[in-house]
Formats: sequence, C-alpha cells, structure tokens
Amino acid sequence: MSKLLLVIALCVGLAGSAAAQAPETGLKVGDKAPDFALQGTDGRVHRLSDYQGKAVVLAWYPKASTQGCTIECKSLRDSASLIGQYDVVYFMASVDTPEDNLTFARNNEANFPLLSDPGKETARAYGVLSERGVANRWTFYIGPDGRILHIDRQVNPATAGQDLAERLDALKIARR
Repeated sequence: MSKLLLVIALCVGLAGSAAAQAPETGLKVGDKAPDFALQGTDGRVHRLSDYQGKAVVLAWYPKASTQGCTIECKSLRDSASLIGQYDVVYFMASVDTPEDNLTFARNNEANFPLLSDPGKETARAYGVLSERGVANRWTFYIGPDGRILHIDRQVNPATAGQDLAERLDALKIARR
C-alpha cells in the first residue's frame, strides 16, 4: 500500500508541476502584438502604438525585487551601451504595482522603464500570465510594423542584456 501511495504522490506531483507551467501563448511570430497602455517607472504611460515605426522589446518578469528578476534587471542595465546601438525601445514588464516597480527600479538603478500591469490585462493578452498569477519570464521582440519578430521563452536572467542585443542583431534591427 505504501508503494502505491508513493506512486500516486509522484504522479500527482508531476501532474501538478506540469499544470503549474502556463500554457504557451497563442501569439506567434508574425502576429500583430497586442497594444498596451502601462504605467512606467519614468512617470509616463507607455503605449505600443506610441512607438509605431520603431522596434520594441517587452521583457516580462515574474516579481519585482526577487533574485532572478534583480539579476535580469541588472543585466539589462549593464548592457545599455550594447542595446543602445539599436533603434529600439525596451522595457521590463510585470504585474507588480507601479509603487513596487518604482522601488525595484530605483534599488537597481534601472536606466530604462519598468512597466506595471497590476490588472493583468496586458499579461493575459500576451499569454504570459502563469497559474500563480505572475508573468512568465518571456521576452517579446516587436518590429517597427507592430508585428512579433521573436518570442524568447528561455530567458537567462544573468545574460539577458547581452542576449537581447545579440537577438536584435540577428533580427537585423536598424542601428542608430
């Protein structure tokens, strides 16, 4: 009986971990990226439609001030000169409140805006909202025409900045 319970527990545990992974977004390369209007840590409301004709990177992250997100934020911050070589606007985005993101941005000296989606509408539109109620760590590369060029679902927080610059190069995003 104890072996049977162990097998059942393992099966339930595996099923639970599979269920904890959010289904992949219905968005794919070539799709029109959903517009958004999100409060930034720079005090502005940013809309995708405001950047028509410019490439946009939207790097979703799970939770402000957590270890992996801090590492990712610092990687993007430290890669500003690499990323700045491209004609691109880039953001980190989460479902955190504007206040939490502002504290997070200040504590990590973020030199780019962090966007807040506390109502989770944009996270749902992009398909990044996990069953835990936070965003998956996925990065969307959006072309100047508003279409998705690439979706990175395997973001490495430690190399996120360098990886972003390399992806911009591979996608042939215009240089400044």
